[in-house]
Amino acid sequence: MKWKIFGGGNMSKNEFKISLSQLILALSDAVDMISPVLNNHHKQVTYIAYNIAKQIKLPSEKMSDLIIASLIHDIGALSLQDRVDVMAFEENNPYYHTINGYILLHDLPNLERAAEIVKYHHVPWQDGGGKSFMGDTVHIESHILYLADRIAVSINRKDNILKQTDKIIKRIKSQSNLKFHPDLVKAFEDISKKDAFWLDIVSFCIDKKLNIIFNKYDQEVNLEELSEITAVFARIIDFRSRFTSVHSSGVTEVAETIARLLKWSEEDCIKMRIAGYLHDIGKLMVPTEILEKPSSLTKEEYNIVREHTYHGYYLLDNIDGLEEINEYASFHHERLDGTGYPFRIKGEDLKEGSRIMAVADVFTAITEDRPYRKGMNEKNALRVLEQMGKNLSLDSDLVQIVKENFDIINRKRINAQKRAAEEYEEFTKKLEKVKKKYTA
Repeated sequence: MKWKIFGGGNMSKNEFKISLSQLILALSDAVDMISPVLNNHHKQVTYIAYNIAKQIKLPSEKMSDLIIASLIHDIGALSLQDRVDVMAFEENNPYYHTINGYILLHDLPNLERAAEIVKYHHVPWQDGGGKSFMGDTVHIESHILYLADRIAVSINRKDNILKQTDKIIKRIKSQSNLKFHPDLVKAFEDISKKDAFWLDIVSFCIDKKLNIIFNKYDQEVNLEELSEITAVFARIIDFRSRFTSVHSSGVTEVAETIARLLKWSEEDCIKMRIAGYLHDIGKLMVPTEILEKPSSLTKEEYNIVREHTYHGYYLLDNIDGLEEINEYASFHHERLDGTGYPFRIKGEDLKEGSRIMAVADVFTAITEDRPYRKGMNEKNALRVLEQMGKNLSLDSDLVQIVKENFDIINRKRINAQKRAAEEYEEFTKKLEKVKKKYTA
């Protein structure tokens, strides 16, 4: 594999633009790849929702938010079991994961309306009663998403799609005006007459179909906006488990601090911050049951965890313009001596940003407290880092910078993780409140 070489600081913050849809799709893919049962679920729902919305002539300004919401509508289902549960046509306490998703997403202006759509995408129509829920207005996009989601979960992935269409249509029509808005059911009936509609849903070319849609309704985000969005991504990655709830915040702070000590430009420091937020995105594909296992992992479980950097690299590689940040983020387990993973990159092929992230990840992992052990003190942490520097696992020059600035770097890590811990506690309190309100 030949790696791209990047020079820092060639692009200003104003020139930096990436596709919001591509970014959200990477998050969507990560969540769906956790199990074969879920493969492409978010994409299928997005394609169905778009076609229903197009049939009813949903205004274009609302289409973009519907597409984003569809791509990540189950983001609030935090564990593998949660995700499998919401794939059942007859839902059991569906509002728990929808409100979780809303809490995770609603802080961002770019995703505010999408978060509202996600929030109530399991509210039944109930002869018009579903126009509101517990005093809140339910957008028509939520009802479109609900119908699209239930169509998608009705598909038997093991059987030929065209054999199933009559059965699925009958099932959906039987719930018209009960679960589903009757106008949306009628729109679905009209588009469902085309074999191509069904074949597109299960096609291996669904990405191509979605890219055409994205090109019509996409938004671009700049470097600062990307930093804000990926900060939420880090929350989604970390908040799945109390064991990892503050890790990305620590890695991000350490990596950015080292970059600033090296006098990197402001733009490149922001890129390093973004890379820190994204460095463990591949862990979304690791079941929470493994992340929270109180005992030692089996060899098979450990190998699943090791895959996260590989998956993270290829998820982010699909985002045009993110190549440099992807290298910083995804190569954090590579080692200068070539003993790292998953690509065994070594020596000069490992760029400075990736070396910084590797040091930041090790530093944070050994100094942060975990529920099952205390973090190392300065003496022991430096002993580990210096030994890895001597072994050419880590960049010894970067280790020296950490040694000379240990107090500054560690204080920044502690403060960042303290803020993250407070956010996590607030998040869990909100979830408990939601659980009582919506699952009673």
